[in-house]
Amino acid sequence: MIVVSKKIPKLPPQIKKSPPIYIYIYYNFCCCCCYYTFWAGDLQCNLATLEDLKDSLFGQHIVSDVVLKAVTSFMNDSNPNKPLVLSFHGTTGVGKNHVAKIIARNIYENGIESHHVHTYISEHNFPHKEKSDLYKAQLKQGIYKSVSSFPRSMFIFDEMDKMQSQLIDVIKPFLNYNANVDGVSFRNAIFIFLSNASGNGIAEVALDFWREGICREELWMNRKELETKIFRNIFNDKNSGFLHSSIIDHHLIDHHVPFLPLMLKHVRQCVMAEMGHLNIKPNYDLADKVARDMPFFPEKERIFSAKGCKSVRQKLVLYVN
Repeated sequence: MIVVSKKIPKLPPQIKKSPPIYIYIYYNFCCCCCYYTFWAGDLQCNLATLEDLKDSLFGQHIVSDVVLKAVTSFMNDSNPNKPLVLSFHGTTGVGKNHVAKIIARNIYENGIESHHVHTYISEHNFPHKEKSDLYKAQLKQGIYKSVSSFPRSMFIFDEMDKMQSQLIDVIKPFLNYNANVDGVSFRNAIFIFLSNASGNGIAEVALDFWREGICREELWMNRKELETKIFRNIFNDKNSGFLHSSIIDHHLIDHHVPFLPLMLKHVRQCVMAEMGHLNIKPNYDLADKVARDMPFFPEKERIFSAKGCKSVRQKLVLYVN
């Protein structure tokens, strides 16, 4: 249900600079943030459909639970005391980028393509170590400028494990409690970090539980020190820029979200989904054949997918053609 009112909201100072459109929209789940909707022409706050995490994300029950609660709570908070900071950890192909896109498309009308969603890929945006000072200045200016013009901006940092710790520390002032930098509040912004580095450690934890006879779906963040074991792998990973970053020391990340390695049944679901995307008639037997042809580990038991759902489409077209 949507209720339209002529009430004029109190706009942040930076919004008052733009021509006002005095329509105030209250959405279920998101009445606090939607006064930006017509000013920006992009923000939609469609948080109810974050439930599609359970339908379009395979094998990540922990992720679905944590992300749904964290994002909904943050967007419903009319006066958050800090930006929302999520850190996604896991091996390649387990859904980290996919979840970031789901969050974006539920908050912004144009989803990941929105002008208010800013994606940084370490090896693409910051490829040369000798230019770190230049990158630091550009990154700081880019974040500040984006939030100055639109407080509900989103920043996605991919390959955080390959990012220099000095660059990570540039982000720190924007993540603090009651973050206010040069007169601009960052409390409504969203930061999402994606990292592969601790994925092998998470996979080992999942494998240990499997060897103990514990069903994968029974794993939750509070189950048998799962959270502690995962954090230990995240923080002790020598290949991660997080290791030397003050963001970790100051506990500025709200949720470290582990993406578990996928099993055969999850890869099979991915193949079925790709059939839909490619307009191929659903074929369970074919999906099973494609999924089984993907690499799994350990080599003997073949429990978890080595590549997750990555390359599933490329593998599928070989069978179809």
